[in-house]
Amino acid sequence: MDTSLIAALRAQTGAGMMEVKKALDEAAGDKEKAIEILRKSGALKAAKKADRATGEGIIGEYIHSNRKVAVLVELLCETDFVARNEQFVQLGHDIAMHIAANNPQYVSRTEVPENIIAKEKEVFATEVQGKPVEIAEKIMSGKLDKFFSDVCLLEQKFLKDDSVTVEQYVQNNIAKIGENIQVKRFCRMALNSTSQVCGN
Repeated sequence: MDTSLIAALRAQTGAGMMEVKKALDEAAGDKEKAIEILRKSGALKAAKKADRATGEGIIGEYIHSNRKVAVLVELLCETDFVARNEQFVQLGHDIAMHIAANNPQYVSRTEVPENIIAKEKEVFATEVQGKPVEIAEKIMSGKLDKFFSDVCLLEQKFLKDDSVTVEQYVQNNIAKIGENIQVKRFCRMALNSTSQVCGN
């Protein structure tokens, strides 16, 4: 097996050597398929840890180079040991930097107020008037998903790797670090902005 391909996959995904070899074997040497296998594996590992209590963590931060945009993000984990882990601290910084650049309004779609969703649905409904009900429902669903991916942190394409969402990036880190990790809340401030954005 091509050792340079293994090294490249390890660097890209952060997965262990044996996991990468196994994924490449399963994907018959196809790099993209192997990445997808590793992602799914990470998601499964994350799902197994999702119910575990997250009583520790850090406040990740990022201040843009022009010092006109700043972000604080509360990132939770299970133990103080992981909270002090360099990889976990970097995760907090990366997520804060993503928030600074992409300006989400909420952490997840469960936090979007019902009245906001209702207003969006009203707008979408006018756009699909006259279409068959089944097609209209599919279009509405797609537009709503797009809206959530615009305003919800976890559903946005990750700044440093747009082949994954922020949620998938967190899941990949759960798989590597070995503990449940949760983005609890964040606050984004911009100089001379009329308001600060805090999602929690």
